[in-house]
Amino acid sequence: MDTQDMMQQPSIKYFPMHPENHTGRLPEPPSPIADDGDEANFCRTCAFSGACLAVGYGKADLTTLHCLVEHVGPFRTGEYVFRNGDPFRAIFAVRAGTVKTSLIDRDGREQVLGFYLPGEVIGLNAIYPDQFPCDAVALESAQFCRFSFPAMSALAARLPAIQGHLFRMLSKEIGTASLLAGDHSADERMAAFLTDLGERYAARGFSGTQFLLSMSRADIANYLRLASETVSRVLSRFRSVGLIEIEGRKLVLRDPSGLRDMGHSLLQG
Repeated sequence: MDTQDMMQQPSIKYFPMHPENHTGRLPEPPSPIADDGDEANFCRTCAFSGACLAVGYGKADLTTLHCLVEHVGPFRTGEYVFRNGDPFRAIFAVRAGTVKTSLIDRDGREQVLGFYLPGEVIGLNAIYPDQFPCDAVALESAQFCRFSFPAMSALAARLPAIQGHLFRMLSKEIGTASLLAGDHSADERMAAFLTDLGERYAARGFSGTQFLLSMSRADIANYLRLASETVSRVLSRFRSVGLIEIEGRKLVLRDPSGLRDMGHSLLQG
């Protein structure tokens, strides 16, 4: 793979999205799919490709280490990718769809821990104690690349860049959890959440301002430690002042910089 090829954007078709079409409704945003790789090349949105390519390691080299990337899925909406307590043998990179991780407490109440988009990795928090500490559930039809973690660990031991990349991904998850536990207003939490989603999509080469909220209002509220009614009120308020346009789960960020300014205390970087 040459440098020019590496810099190309994912092979995904986009369609113009305007505030309203002739029917007066928001059009359907395209579904992002991190799936433009082949037997020799990584998908360009792969969570590990940048670190591997930076040190001259290609997909063929992973094969020699028996670190074959296995495509799994699709998982239908509501199906478990893994469950709390399952043995930890692999990590999963999302190729298509969105995934929710959560815990169920002793009283049967769910605590949403995070949402994962195409190109992102789930399962890193299972490295210790060698079993998955939460459930991972598909929020829509989802597909994955499954990486053998023992083989990935062997690769990381040989290549500091890969090891450092794993540590950075772990650190980001820990940092996000600690920020949500702080004393922040509902507007700050929601603004940071929407900004973070948009920036994560954009970092993978997808639209960072036009996408579907595949998670329910109740899941968003649970994750942000807010009441569902509060989430609905905040979204309505954001729409009324021109920060967003929203129709069902279709979302357009009209003022990304305004949202980032509002949620800056929760955002990293």
